[in-house]
Amino acid sequence: MIARPLAALAFSGGMDSTTLAAHYAHQGYDLLLLSFDYGQRHVREIGAARRVAAHYRAEHHVVDLTAVGALMPGSALTDRAVDVPEGHYAEASMRSTVVPNRNAIMANVAVGIASARGAALVALGIHAGDHAVYPDCRPAFLDALQASVNAALDGFHIPSVEAPFIHITKTDIARRAGELDAPIALSWSCYQGGALHCGRCGTCVERHEAFTQAGFLDPTEYEEVA
Repeated sequence: MIARPLAALAFSGGMDSTTLAAHYAHQGYDLLLLSFDYGQRHVREIGAARRVAAHYRAEHHVVDLTAVGALMPGSALTDRAVDVPEGHYAEASMRSTVVPNRNAIMANVAVGIASARGAALVALGIHAGDHAVYPDCRPAFLDALQASVNAALDGFHIPSVEAPFIHITKTDIARRAGELDAPIALSWSCYQGGALHCGRCGTCVERHEAFTQAGFLDPTEYEEVA
C-alpha cells in the first residue's frame, strides 16, 4: 500500500482551520493537526480542535506556548484588561486583537515538526479578509516564510508552506466548508470564550455573515446575533 502524504496544519479549531482540514482530507492527505495554547482567553477553541481532529481521525497535538503568551500583554486575546472589540472586522477596532508575530511563531514551530516528520507541507488558514489587520496573514509574509524555511532547513527535509485561502474571502471559506461538508458545528471562533458564541465580537459577526452570504446554514448557536 502506498503511504498517503502528510499535511501538518496550524490548527486552532476555528472555522477557517476546520475548513482547511476538510480541504486537505478531501485531497487525500493524512492530517497532523497542531494546536497552540498561548494563554488565549478563548482557550476553549482547543477543545473544539480535539473534536474536529476526532471527526477526521487525525493525529492531534497541543503545543504549550503559555509562557510566550504571558510575555506579550496588550492584546484582547491574551490580556483580560483589554476588551474584546465588537461589531464588524475593521482595522481600527480589531487592532487590539493582534498578538505580535503569532502566526509566524506558530508556523515556525509547525515547520520544525513537519520537517522532522517528513510532512509534505505545512498549511495555514489565513485568508484575504485578515490582510488589513494582521501583517502575518498577508501574501508577503507567506513568501518570506517559505524563503526562511528554505534557508533554515537547507540540507534537510523542507516542507512547502501553503495557505490555500490567502486570496479568498471569509464568505468563500464558508462556501467551501459547505461544499466539503466540513464539521463547522464542532468548531469554535468566538474571542469571548463563553459557553456559547457571543454573536457580538468581530469574529462571531464575521462568521455568521460569511455563512449568510454564502447561502449555507450557519450551524453555530449564538447568545445573540448582532
